[in-house]
Amino acid sequence: MSDKKGKSENKAIALKYNHNKDRAPKVIAKGKGEIAKKIIEIAKENKIPLYEDKGLAQVLEALDLNMEIPETLYKAIAEVLVFIYKLDKQN
Repeated sequence: MSDKKGKSENKAIALKYNHNKDRAPKVIAKGKGEIAKKIIEIAKENKIPLYEDKGLAQVLEALDLNMEIPETLYKAIAEVLVFIYKLDKQN
């Protein structure tokens, strides 16, 4: 999506996964522009790792809030989780 100046608008999607309760990660927040900035700000304040993938964000944006990701995205989300796991090990 583009804004009036023709620049690509920022997007942010937040996922949550409780392995004891959920079958798959769920979309718990999503937004563009100012809402995306707020999601990112909250993540940073809470030391939640950020992962940038515009293509994946576009796909996840189409999902409803509290919806589990479909099986077709398991591999992509697994790659994100591996990235986050490696970050955690470095700290």
